[in-house]
Amino acid sequence: MKRNSRLSLALHTLSHMAGNPDEMRTSADIAEHAGTNPVVVRRVLGRLRKAGLLTSEKGHAGGWRLARVPEQITLADVYLALDERLVASDQSPHASGCSVENALHRTVSGVLEDIEHSLVQKLRETSISDMRGT
Repeated sequence: MKRNSRLSLALHTLSHMAGNPDEMRTSADIAEHAGTNPVVVRRVLGRLRKAGLLTSEKGHAGGWRLARVPEQITLADVYLALDERLVASDQSPHASGCSVENALHRTVSGVLEDIEHSLVQKLRETSISDMRGT
């Protein structure tokens, strides 16, 4: 997985948070550890908060923490919260005058959808706590 992807950043961050779930982490600290910009961190973590995986508090003692116990957060939860797709597919409507091209597009799109579905199901089998080896 790319080191600079949102999914990689999210999984790495949540795995560290799982080690001490009650500790508040600032965007700046996470960004420094991950080697990226705090704005990037806030965007990614904001999506996780919206999905109910994280909570945040403003202010001097504020930051981010897990909203659930690590055993209840699956890799699929994170993947779906970020709305990323590891399996590329053409989602645009395809209107071609060629029946072979149309059939090929439908078939390949169906296969890619099946792969994406299988990927999400497999990701459901692993929790953030599993990433820590606990």
